[in-house]
Amino acid sequence: TRNAGTLAPIQHPHHSSRVGGATAVWDLSKLEVSPPHLSTVPGWACEGPGAGGKNRRVCHAAARLEMGSLWQEFNRLGTEMIVTKAGRRMFPTFQVKLSGLDPSADYVLLMDFVPLDDKRYRYAFHSSSWLVAGRADPAAPGRVHFHPDSPAKGAQWMRQIVSFDKLKLTNNLLDDNGHIILNSMHRYQPRFHVVLVDPRRDSERFAHENFKSFSFPETQFMAVTAYQNHRITQLKIASNPFAKGFRDGEPEP
Repeated sequence: TRNAGTLAPIQHPHHSSRVGGATAVWDLSKLEVSPPHLSTVPGWACEGPGAGGKNRRVCHAAARLEMGSLWQEFNRLGTEMIVTKAGRRMFPTFQVKLSGLDPSADYVLLMDFVPLDDKRYRYAFHSSSWLVAGRADPAAPGRVHFHPDSPAKGAQWMRQIVSFDKLKLTNNLLDDNGHIILNSMHRYQPRFHVVLVDPRRDSERFAHENFKSFSFPETQFMAVTAYQNHRITQLKIASNPFAKGFRDGEPEP
């Protein structure tokens, strides 16, 4: 369920973050599985099978998706997530339980969303299925969402479930609220990244070693401005605590 890759350092300011006195620079668009780059700094490299040259403070990190059975239930139907001009929160909420972090090290947690393919879709109501409608629209501006508690110690992140409940999805290309911008009727894969705040002065040299990424296939979804599959609508109402008004036959407050 989890995939780890390599993050290449770049100089784009919108992907730079000064945290804990160190500047971390990441190019999330270049995330890919690459051959291991072994650290030459004693005590910083991970050793053993599958270590992949990652910093020892991230290579043992593990993430378990919360509400996995609910995600799978949506996934079987074909998950849809609403995007609006003002921004809409995801349901199910992306939540993970972390383990394997260094309790005393500082970490930044963030998410991004990548297109699953180069296609645009439409929903065929007569067959209750999604059909390819053409090539994808030009990619929306790539953005990342930092968990608001970042940076924090590994001990804090592991103490409780990490919830990205403040994250909002929008289809407004001119959004200035920092929401994730997606194209409606396109399919996406959420990705979750654990990034070590490296105290070394030349930390940018080690950017590819200082992170670990996770993607859960059951969290893939179609971005929509209105639910297309009525079974998705029913499941959202039945399982979302904020949809109580719909279950009671009353308008949502």
